Amino acid sequence: MATTPTPTPPMGWNSWDSYGTTVTEAEVLANARFMAEHLLPHGWDTVVVDIDWSDPTARSHGYNADAPLAMDAWGRLQPDVARFPSSVDGAGFGPLADAVHALGLRFGIHTMRGIPRRAVAQATPILGTAGTAADVADATNVCEWNPDMLGLNHDHPAAQAYYDSTLALYASWGVDFIKCDDMLWPYQARDIEAYALAIERSGRTIELSLSPGRDLSLTRLDHLREHATMWRICDDLWDRWEDVEANFARFARWAPHAGSHGWPDGDMLPLGRIGLRAERGEPRDSLLTPAERRTLMTLWCVARSPLMVGGDLPTSSPETIALLTNPGVLALLRTTASREVFREPPLVLWSAQGHDGAAYVAAFNTGEAPLAVALDAGNVDLPVTLEGEVRELWSDAVVPRTAVTEQSDAARGVAPGSVALQVHIAPHDVVLLRHTAG
Repeated sequence: MATTPTPTPPMGWNSWDSYGTTVTEAEVLANARFMAEHLLPHGWDTVVVDIDWSDPTARSHGYNADAPLAMDAWGRLQPDVARFPSSVDGAGFGPLADAVHALGLRFGIHTMRGIPRRAVAQATPILGTAGTAADVADATNVCEWNPDMLGLNHDHPAAQAYYDSTLALYASWGVDFIKCDDMLWPYQARDIEAYALAIERSGRTIELSLSPGRDLSLTRLDHLREHATMWRICDDLWDRWEDVEANFARFARWAPHAGSHGWPDGDMLPLGRIGLRAERGEPRDSLLTPAERRTLMTLWCVARSPLMVGGDLPTSSPETIALLTNPGVLALLRTTASREVFREPPLVLWSAQGHDGAAYVAAFNTGEAPLAVALDAGNVDLPVTLEGEVRELWSDAVVPRTAVTEQSDAARGVAPGSVALQVHIAPHDVVLLRHTAG
């Protein structure tokens, strides 16, 4: 195993949606301090520096070809000292990780599959071997969207040694979480195995997140569980309804397999203030409507996906922070038997069971018009009884129920002898119900 199983999916902040390749140490610390003060009590505990932290020429809206990436003598990437001043004199991310840890948080970084082109061009030696970067590079298996790296030839023993050396470095910095990119599309089985082995050899517990997840097949499930903490099931997700809606089908396929042995990941939450210097778009509040934000948060939680928010926390609205810290909604991350039970658009229904005996129902309206529906308790895993209480968790309102004794228009579709729950769902919105015993 590359990582230690966790009882709930990872939760944290990632710099990508706000800052793309350009985030600075000061911005990371500002978000870490905000998280520690406002989100840590609700389970948010990880701060991740995303891609190209070694590029002194990083810019918004894309990547730079032939970037002069900062490296050490062994071809291992180092933080750009202009953006991360505490990394001066070879300190790397150690001082920043220490500052994050002092806040009670975990520290994470983004990495790419392979070896830097710059190291290959310079034939830098690989620590602990007689090989060089040029010896282990594979120019036939390169990333399609990022120009920084070449693939590794895993038939050469120094290829594993290169990964071992990089993970030993990250472990010495105090890294707790790694988002390793260009691993899943196409599926890079040998790289995944080599990277997981390097984490194990590092001697430090490091959670491994694999990206991106375009076209990821369930045939890979056992391999993913063996080597990673979490894995993306989609391409990059942005603040567009079509991106959110597309994940309904993916989560229906993957959510039954989520658990302490590994977490299917629906990608970052583009909520709050995003696009400040990002790869996509200009500075903005998330373009998702309030209804769509509730749907996104509910779907990710009921599917027990990792939660990595992308908005700049200090400049995001109080409404966004309230969205991220609703305790009733976050309790879905600790449920079991989470599954989609019905999908006939515009209505999609999920159910889940709490360890405390509570039962949950998420009723989504993916359509463009308001939806009024009578839910049959038996169709959504709720007790067919009027005992206890059903509460809607976003509004904190009690939901009335009716015992159905005969067929009627008011309870259309509900069987006599069952219980009807009348719900009204706005377009692209959700009603999230929790039943507790009396």
